Formats: sequence, structure tokens, C-alpha cells
Amino acid sequence: MNPYSTQLIEDDDIKAVLVALRNDHLTQGKLVQEFEEKIADYLGVKYALVFNSATSALYAAYKAMDLGENSEAITSPISFAATSNMLLECGCKPIFCDVKQNGNLNEDIVKSLITPRTKAVVSVDYAGNSVEVSKIQEICKKYNLAFISDSSHSFGGECDGNKIGTFADATIFSFHAIKPITTAEGGALVTNNSKIFDQAKLIRSHGVLKKRLWDTDVICGGFNFRMTEIQAALGISQLKKIERFLDVREEIARFYDQQFEKNPYFSTLQKNTTRRSSNHLYPIFLAPSLWHKKEDIFKTFINNGLGAQVHYKPINEFSLYKKLFGELYLLNAQNFYQSEISIPCHQKMTLEDAKNVSEKILKTFEKFKTSLR
Repeated sequence: MNPYSTQLIEDDDIKAVLVALRNDHLTQGKLVQEFEEKIADYLGVKYALVFNSATSALYAAYKAMDLGENSEAITSPISFAATSNMLLECGCKPIFCDVKQNGNLNEDIVKSLITPRTKAVVSVDYAGNSVEVSKIQEICKKYNLAFISDSSHSFGGECDGNKIGTFADATIFSFHAIKPITTAEGGALVTNNSKIFDQAKLIRSHGVLKKRLWDTDVICGGFNFRMTEIQAALGISQLKKIERFLDVREEIARFYDQQFEKNPYFSTLQKNTTRRSSNHLYPIFLAPSLWHKKEDIFKTFINNGLGAQVHYKPINEFSLYKKLFGELYLLNAQNFYQSEISIPCHQKMTLEDAKNVSEKILKTFEKFKTSLR
């Protein structure tokens, strides 16, 4: 089985973890701070905080930016549930904006969703492709809104020559096992705003402020959202390889683009040439006449050893959100869900692997060509 995405752990990663295991501190030591400094330096931002997950980092960002009761945040329905779940946990109502064909929220609709309660726009870089940063910045500036970027898919990506992470008030990254680099579980919040950094740092560790010697104070609510030294050691080792990993993913994606060009069964993600994608996902989009065959196509992929997944069921269609906010029909998001399947694309693959995947995929669709209209 060739998974749709997976980690690549090499000998130096294992050695780094073993060294960390022999250190005096397995948590709250020097490696976490070193990892944060290296992330900030790589991205070109002032502050980076690492967490035990991107979910925790999202919560800390929302809380640090005062998204609480009676507030609203405009966000994308095409994302993992954590993006919106953490808004709910903070007491903030997610307002879902329909998406464009590339899966990112449609900035042209955002303005129509702004109310007196709107406090933020929370964008999502679907599959590792940056949103239209300048448009969101313009809207947020005009209406005095916070700009939070859930860039869990796009660590290492770029927009107009600048690293993703440098545009929003706060940006979140994921280091889950299937992301371009991994700490097994883990995430980061990066920002150039000292107030956001200080508040998120408190939230990450119980709201505790160390004063002098043993004397501490608790000045806000918080949790244990800390990353361990073991995870940080792996992260430091993986970060050295980010450019190589991204180059492999790009090579695989470009090969697919060529192999699948003008086939009648599905389309691929159209990318902006001024941006660098992390290619966290390689999605294909079934022709509408094949939507009713999606489950059969998916099962055939799996039976043929092709790891596949669907990203994503619109968040507004989950039972929790229907119960809280009622039915909401977003045409583009629904069509996106009906058509999307993610196929293997990761740094563990070779071009020969990609060739085998593409051949199996096109062969699979040959069985369904009679369904095309």
C-alpha cells in the first residue's frame, strides 16, 4: 500500500531522538527553544511557539486574539474539523465562507459575511497552496479584523517570494506524521506580534508566570499544550531536510500534472505559478458524471494498493454543526467534496513509484469510462 502521505524517518532522525532520550530533561529543556528559534529563522518571523499539536496551537491563537463569547470568525468549511472546533471551544461562532475551485475560501464572498460581531478571518491553505494573501489582508485592514492563517498544510510554502507564516497576525503549522516534516504529533504558532506571542505562551503552559525562584503566579487560564524534548529533537533534525522533502513532493506533483493532462475522467488542482506549494496533498477532482461512482473508484484504488483519502467533508455538514447552527448549503464546498480524492504524494516516493501510481489510476478509470457523458 502506497499511502497518500507519510513520514520519512532517516538514521539521523533516529540518532537525534536517542540523544534527546539520554538528556537530563525529557520536557521543558533546551531543545524546544532551539527548535522554535530555528523555525523563526527559517520562516523569517520574530516569534515561534511549538505545541503538542496544531489543534492546541489553534486554540492558543484564538484565545490570545480574544475570540470569545459573542464573537464570530469567517472561515473555510473545507478543512480538518480542528480549525472550527477550536473556535467553538473558545466560544466563537464559525461563519463558513464558500470556497473556490482550489479549495481555499472565496475572498470575494468574505465581505458579505462580516457583521458587527466579526473579529477575525481564519483562512486555510488547502493542500499546501497559499490563499490570496493580499486580498485577505486588505479586508482585515479595512474592517479591523484579525487575520489568522491555518497553514497546517503549507509549512515551507511561499507566496510571492515570501514564506507562508509572514503574512497573517498569527499562522499555525502542523507537524503531524503525514506533513512535509514531522514531530509525530506537534504544531507551531508563529507571529511578529509580541502580545500574541506572550499570551499564547501562557496558554500553552497553564497560564503560569514564573516570577522569582520558586514563586509563580497564574494570570490566565491555560493547559499543558507543551511539546516534549523528544519531539523537538526530531523536529530539529527534520527541519534540516525541509527543502529536499518539498523538492521531492514538487517533482511528484509535476509528473502527475503531465501524466494526467487532458484525461477525460478527472481534473487536477490548478496552482498559481507565483507561489510555492508544499504539495501536502495531491487531489484529483472527478468529472461530475463520475460523482455517483466515487465510492467504487475509491475502493478500487485501495484494492490496487493506492492509499487514498477524501479531503474534506464540509465541516458545516457534521452533526455537531447542524445541531448548533442548522442546515447550511454551500454549493462549491459540496461539489468539491463530491469530486475530490487525494492520491499518493510524499517525500518517500520515487518517480518510478509515481509512474506506477499514475498507471494504476488511469487503468482504474478505464473501467468506469462508460459512466462518462
